[in-house]
Amino acid sequence: MPPLPGFTVVMICCLNPHCTQPNHATQAAVCPTCGNPFEPRLRGRYRPLKLIGRGGFGRTYFALDADRLNTRCVIKQFAPQTQGTKSFLKAVQLFEQEAVRLHELGEHPQIPTLLAYFEQNKYLYLVQQMIQGRTLYQEIAAQAAYSEGSLRQLLEDLLPVLHFIHEHGVIHRDITPSNIIRRKIDQKPVLIDFGVAKQFSEAIRYEPGTRIGTEGYAPIEQLRSGQAYPSSDLYSLGATCLHLLTGCKPEDLYSPQEGRWLWQEHLQKQGRTIHPDLAAVLNYMTKDLVSERYQTAQDVLEDVQRLPKLEGAVPGWVSNQSDQSLFTGINRPPLSGPGRSAGLVMPTTSLPSMADPQIPLANPTLGPKSGPMSGPAAGPISGRPTSSPLKPVSLQPVSKGSSSSPPSSGLGWQPRTSLKGHQSWVTALAFNAQQPMLVSGSLDDSIRIWNWQTGDLLHTLKGHARGVNAVAVDRRGQLLVSCGDDATVKIWQLSDGSLRHTLKGHLRDVNAIALSHSGNMIASASEDGTLKLWHLSQGTLLKTLPGSAGMLKTVAFAAADQRLVSGGLDNTVRIWDAQTATTLNVLTGHTNTVNQVAVSPDGRLIASASKDRTVRLWDLAAGTLLHTLQGHSQEVNTVAFFPDGQRLVSGSTDGTLRFWRSKDGTLKETLSAHVNPVHQVAVQAGGKVLASASADKTIKLWQWQG
Repeated sequence: MPPLPGFTVVMICCLNPHCTQPNHATQAAVCPTCGNPFEPRLRGRYRPLKLIGRGGFGRTYFALDADRLNTRCVIKQFAPQTQGTKSFLKAVQLFEQEAVRLHELGEHPQIPTLLAYFEQNKYLYLVQQMIQGRTLYQEIAAQAAYSEGSLRQLLEDLLPVLHFIHEHGVIHRDITPSNIIRRKIDQKPVLIDFGVAKQFSEAIRYEPGTRIGTEGYAPIEQLRSGQAYPSSDLYSLGATCLHLLTGCKPEDLYSPQEGRWLWQEHLQKQGRTIHPDLAAVLNYMTKDLVSERYQTAQDVLEDVQRLPKLEGAVPGWVSNQSDQSLFTGINRPPLSGPGRSAGLVMPTTSLPSMADPQIPLANPTLGPKSGPMSGPAAGPISGRPTSSPLKPVSLQPVSKGSSSSPPSSGLGWQPRTSLKGHQSWVTALAFNAQQPMLVSGSLDDSIRIWNWQTGDLLHTLKGHARGVNAVAVDRRGQLLVSCGDDATVKIWQLSDGSLRHTLKGHLRDVNAIALSHSGNMIASASEDGTLKLWHLSQGTLLKTLPGSAGMLKTVAFAAADQRLVSGGLDNTVRIWDAQTATTLNVLTGHTNTVNQVAVSPDGRLIASASKDRTVRLWDLAAGTLLHTLQGHSQEVNTVAFFPDGQRLVSGSTDGTLRFWRSKDGTLKETLSAHVNPVHQVAVQAGGKVLASASADKTIKLWQWQG
């Protein structure tokens, strides 16, 4: 029946996740299909118009944002069919983490922006920027396979995006042609779906800790153990490139009997070839073993950009005869070769702190170049030493730190020693006040105990199933406490490295710990939004402070253990009464995540380091802002007071350490400490030795000369 005069028919979509026909053109108050009341606008602004996708976790809708001139957007509704199970709880967690990831990553122009995340009518909703265009899967289905020129351009456009997300401690884990959209307005590839649909469907179908990823594109470590590394994303991107280049899905390009890729044979059958050096790049992106692949997106990008420019009669292609391979007769990686570290562990059931490990890099690389090549010099495309033969990755620690060059003359902080041995980013540091001992923790899942005076490695402790986020040593120098992405806190005996207690209770990654001044309590802060207090010697839970501020990144004791100070993803610093488990004050001023807090030795000041590139000094008792310390060019990851309380040091993703005066917040010295981000700083009890930990997998010791 045609609409009555003056009656306008509008498009509206039913948000009942069980409705079989949700799309309608009507002004009715209820859905004609299921009788469910329509929700004209979510949160009073997002108008759902059309169902555009569905899966085990819920539905996806096309919508308009009324508050932004009816800008197009995408609404993801979380309404899984399975409820009341561990898998359901995991699915809820992953949906929340998706919102966190998009919030962290949406500043990149080739990643959809998170517009909102909220709950309404008992469903969770995530609103994203809408990307108009076709997926690469749609492209390859509608046209011929990619030319070499097109593939090179795709790599040059996408590798910086992977570098960006890996800087932020995120592994996509599901890079496929279906999860890359070529944006219509500028033809740039946009990386979408950071594991939401596939993670939720897998979380419901399998027990936590099992597979996530798409068969054919996911590397073996994801499918077998659920672990993922930056090199896992590079494998998936490489498999995607093989699909685009040949027009065949990856499972049709690999021979399990021979244990090798057959994509070059497929190209030859099509009468096509590509430059041998590009073929070598693709081959090393798609190696089965993690240790034999590229370790960083930047390494791949550098190698692609060093390829000779394309020439010849056929655009986008170079025959075998047109240019001889720079690697003819050399059985080795094309350029940087396989890295020597296992990389960043990102298990299936948990994503890293978003935190956290977290880690935008100041330098384009995530770690040092490694994996020397065998054979003669590789020519202009390499520029890397090739005197050593390629060897398997060794996971054995070095027994001694390698000394840096002698300190330069002059006053101020001078380099003393570099400690090397961790196989991934070093994220945690703590000095033992009673002995010349330094403890470090890393995303390689290990804790290492060093004699900082000699550089000797004393112990390597392995007990955490995932990356270590923080370590602390008690005042007597006898016990070590650690926490990690495995959602546990562990207590160790320092004298022999034995594990005394494993504290369980947090639902998600434990990002930070603090030891009380009295020495009998541990405070832990977690991504589950809670603070927990534990008895140190007994390893028992004393109290849980209910979360109200979302993911927590940091915690510290203050005021003779009567107060706790925390910070996290809500951009605030919170002061808690440890006895009553109530919030006493909320300090606002930061405009981004608070990464770490520190309390001055006299208990009067709080220093907070933030992703907004500042350190702020607060009066703890009054809760007032005293000074804003500005100077870092990238996010500030760590801050610590010196024993005298008159100075503090901050470390940043920009690779520098900055030294400030507590009294007035003035900058006293800037130290270019690492090429990569500084994740943690620690000050030795005497105040004249400083340690810094970095994404370059090293710990650097600094000596005060003055």
